[in-house]
Amino acid sequence: MTPDVDALERGVLSGDRASVARAITLVESRAPAHHAAAMDLLTRLHPHTGRAWRLGFTGVPGAGKSTLLEALGTQLCERGHRLAVLAIDPSSQKSGGSILGDKTRMARLAQHPRAFVRPSPSGGMLGGVARHTRDAMRVLEAAGHDIILVETVGVGQSETAVAELVDTVVWIVIPNAGDELQGIKRGIAELAEVIVVNKCDGERREAARRARLELEAAMHHFPPMDGGWRPEVRVASALLPDEETRLDHVFDAARAHRACLGEAGLSARRARQEVRAMWQIVEAEAWAELERRAALDGLRAELEGRVARGELPASVAASTILARALPR
Repeated sequence: MTPDVDALERGVLSGDRASVARAITLVESRAPAHHAAAMDLLTRLHPHTGRAWRLGFTGVPGAGKSTLLEALGTQLCERGHRLAVLAIDPSSQKSGGSILGDKTRMARLAQHPRAFVRPSPSGGMLGGVARHTRDAMRVLEAAGHDIILVETVGVGQSETAVAELVDTVVWIVIPNAGDELQGIKRGIAELAEVIVVNKCDGERREAARRARLELEAAMHHFPPMDGGWRPEVRVASALLPDEETRLDHVFDAARAHRACLGEAGLSARRARQEVRAMWQIVEAEAWAELERRAALDGLRAELEGRVARGELPASVAASTILARALPR
């Protein structure tokens, strides 16, 4: 069935939840028949995008991202914001299926009339984000959501891809897990504008305070970020907050980062992200087309076999595929 782009456009711009859900499903679809309609819809919605504040939340599984996001998101909704959460779930490498459990874990927030929670399968993409997360954000911005939170799957080094999607990266760690020290060796530590030592309550309070001091000291070894910003470290508890650990401190640190960037800095950051995204999509689509053409004429199976048997160097086989697929 051909999607009704006119109806979807009207529904999204009016903020209709069902239309927003259908529009995101369309732009996430891998069906060739949906591609033209998705591109048409995104083109129509584009003038209404770019106004939301985009925050990315990353951290290892078990760091409490979903619990923290639900508590923070509920507070923001109560203050009058229209909030959207894009929660990226891991896809199985074998079946391609996805857990899609974040709507269950954020049940209270998902029911709030000012919130929209959307779990999306990563589709096996590295980077902890789904291939069409950027397009889903555009749909949500056009629907009038002024804050968009992106929660990544928590996949270690490739979490850095979230920095290509958002204005502010919030990295969540937990005390006594070794994460606060091991993370310094990973790329995400160089990209996080705000670091949150989560689950700072009960017996973990002192460990969380020590982790905060260690992280603050470690951050001074990194060069300043855009606008001269240096990452701020906060302690937080989504379950038992007090004056020291309330989530307002996390939001205030993220807001301070945005103020440091300024409108010019934010525009420059987004411009760089968009250009890089364009070439990433070109690369992915070109690779998919190369694989398709090589498979169609049997060249892929033949060359893979010869390379595996040691009859042909990998570089020669690659050149053969490129010459066949992209003749000069």
